[in-house]
Amino acid sequence: MAGLGYLELLWVAVSMFAAFTVRGMSGFGAGMISVPLLAFVVPLQVAVPLNSLLVFVLFIALMIRDHRQIDWTELRRLIPPTMVGAVAGLWLFAVLDNRVLVLLLGAFLIVYALYMLTVSVLGLPQLRCSTRWAWPAGAVGGFFDTIFGGGGGTLVVIYVNARGMARDSFRATLAALWFFEMLARIAGYAWSGYYTSQVLWLLVLMLPVMGAATLAGERLGNRIDGETFTRLLAVLLFASGISLLAK
Repeated sequence: MAGLGYLELLWVAVSMFAAFTVRGMSGFGAGMISVPLLAFVVPLQVAVPLNSLLVFVLFIALMIRDHRQIDWTELRRLIPPTMVGAVAGLWLFAVLDNRVLVLLLGAFLIVYALYMLTVSVLGLPQLRCSTRWAWPAGAVGGFFDTIFGGGGGTLVVIYVNARGMARDSFRATLAALWFFEMLARIAGYAWSGYYTSQVLWLLVLMLPVMGAATLAGERLGNRIDGETFTRLLAVLLFASGISLLAK
């Protein structure tokens, strides 16, 4: 089924459940968990477009639920650079072969995990930034999100947090921004022919997994200390990066 054996399908399902549980708990991070795990059984050219479709479905629901909390001024400021970064990422995603992408992803995960651990252990002061940082944060974030299926959005998270946005508006605005980014990414993946029958079958099979994991993550989110969760996630990402480099 979907061109995979039963054990491989089970691995995909477990990976997606873990990824969207994390996303339900933290509000982000599905791609950073799912794509490295999926890369052990499918090419990144399957894993990244599949994850994008699943996240897009989730963001449709979040947009409907939280549209009144969106900061439309900040959203309009972030959409153009994010789209520029996504287009650049699509070009590189199309020209690099799978092995190069896997190596880049492994290195990126290690750097990102070390950054998370540093922030968690040392702590950072509450920063504030001006609107001029919207372009570098949006462009670089969109670029890495498109290549690796996630991770780059953390730059936008840092930017929006430094703008001092209220919590409800913070989450709703990010969901809206990533909704529009997903439109560009999915269109680019489709244009490049990545939405094969295998990807679409996996989408159908994983939608219930995504829904169940999101609900589980939202319930667990209030029970785990945020600092402990961040450190555990960083260790997992670091281990995934090392494994991909050795793959």
